[in-house]
Amino acid sequence: MTTENILDDPDLKKCVDFHGHICGGLALGYKASKAGLEWLQEKKSLDEEIVAVVENNACCADAVQVLTGCTFGKGNFIVKDHGKIVFTFFSRKTGEGIRIAMKPRSPEQKEKQKEQMEKMRSSTITEEERANMMENMALGVLNAPVENIFDLKPVKIPPPGKAVIEESRACDECGEPTMISKLEKIDGRNLCRECI
Repeated sequence: MTTENILDDPDLKKCVDFHGHICGGLALGYKASKAGLEWLQEKKSLDEEIVAVVENNACCADAVQVLTGCTFGKGNFIVKDHGKIVFTFFSRKTGEGIRIAMKPRSPEQKEKQKEQMEKMRSSTITEEERANMMENMALGVLNAPVENIFDLKPVKIPPPGKAVIEESRACDECGEPTMISKLEKIDGRNLCRECI
């Protein structure tokens, strides 16, 4: 993949359109999602067939949502923000899962990334230079073999439960409808978590 044809891949283009720009983090999520779906032998989840657990709240999470079809609204996109570039994908159909964790970087790679991030945060860099740097970081990820970036490890644990759909009741303080399981009984009143 080159700068000229980076958006020729329709799946990558969808990720960029959703996220707003191309960057190394988005490329990591793209690469991990593709590897996870391939390993599971699954396609994009239309409902809750696949579950994605993402251990960060960074750019890569957007690519996971776009490619896997796992979303907050369906309850099959779970964020455990441990600050790690780690993804676990489960198939409800087979009960199989794969944990995809970014490999540690070499001291040289860490130093190069630190320099790039400092330059990108600099007030002297132009938007064009920043965009070019982000695109080059993405190309580095996209052109590397998956096994050079990630450790892939099968996991066999039960996936999280399906999304909960239940009745709502008005909070006795604010009056806003709230899922019954999210109301707290305090001094005989049903209160939402915001009003506690």
